[in-house]
Amino acid sequence: MVMMITKSLILTYLYLLIYISLSSGVILYNKWVLSRSHFNFPFPITLTMIHMAFSGAVAFVLVRVLKVVAPVKMTLEIYVTCVVPISAFFASSLWFGNTAYLYISVAFIQMLKALMPVATFLMAVLCGTDTPRCDLFLNMLLVSLGVVVSSYGEIHFNIVGTAYQVTGIFAEALRLVLTQVLLQKKGLTLNPITSLYYIAPCSFLFLFVPWFLLEKPAMESQQITFNFWIFFTNALCALALNFSIFLVIGRTGAITVRVAGVLKDWILIALSTLVFPESMLTGLNIIGYAIALCGVVLYNYIKMKDAWASSQLPTDVLPEKGRLLMKDRKLEKKSLDVYNSNGADGDGLSPFPSVIDEEALPIPNSCVVHVGRNVMSNHGG
Repeated sequence: MVMMITKSLILTYLYLLIYISLSSGVILYNKWVLSRSHFNFPFPITLTMIHMAFSGAVAFVLVRVLKVVAPVKMTLEIYVTCVVPISAFFASSLWFGNTAYLYISVAFIQMLKALMPVATFLMAVLCGTDTPRCDLFLNMLLVSLGVVVSSYGEIHFNIVGTAYQVTGIFAEALRLVLTQVLLQKKGLTLNPITSLYYIAPCSFLFLFVPWFLLEKPAMESQQITFNFWIFFTNALCALALNFSIFLVIGRTGAITVRVAGVLKDWILIALSTLVFPESMLTGLNIIGYAIALCGVVLYNYIKMKDAWASSQLPTDVLPEKGRLLMKDRKLEKKSLDVYNSNGADGDGLSPFPSVIDEEALPIPNSCVVHVGRNVMSNHGG
């Protein structure tokens, strides 16, 4: 019995280690590829399109050739009204987020990502899926204050890079809210593989237009040499990260992954200063990020407490909005259970499976709770 518990704990920590390593590694790898002072491939749209093409191709093989999972009943109406707008904002968040790496450091980008709960809350209020609340508003002010302090302490502050990153964050926030409003209200559930199968090709097409106008002419004039193994291993790592997140959720639950995400952010900030010596941290950077992180943790606590409280009430005493939310959670859990039965070695799923990672898949989630900007943003894998 003791040996079984020990083996289970070792496996759990191994999964967490794989997740943290892949998440940090993919971000550093992408920064290295895009950086003009390293691999010198300053074409973020192209890199994102490579990720989309690779992920879509793998998903097609798994769904249509190997038949690992079955495609969902996707009608043209659902695809046009749900998948297309979600893919558009998803592609936009990847485009803007990746472009930010050309101008600002990995460490500063991680600090800006603390704005993700603020952006999501604002988009949810605008779209009518959340209501303005004093406690959350004060919490958002705390996060924003921390980001402002961190930005003020940034030695190599660049307004263009900051604007790209913040725009990408709000595009991702709107994508998350649209996923809740459009996709789940139609009762459509997607697992990680089917999400890639439907969304990756559409995102690729949306990225093609800005690529053709902005990057194609520059690539032709500079006569870029394509290194197959660099881009193949880069896309493979990003794809592996997507699946590692759900393996970890199946093993431990989403709350554990969010805690691991906080640890990952600090590790990534420290590692980035070692891998990229031009990235320098100041005391104000650390203080500001710590303030913002306190706000993020508090935001998570408030949202989870609300979700737990609503789950304890009988369905017949819940208002209509509460019943819809409970229905969404059941749909979401059903989706993740499908994935879990096909590959996750888990002992139960968290009722809040909404873990967002900057390299992860655009999986639908109705209970939007974040630690930073933790589904494949910045690098389209």
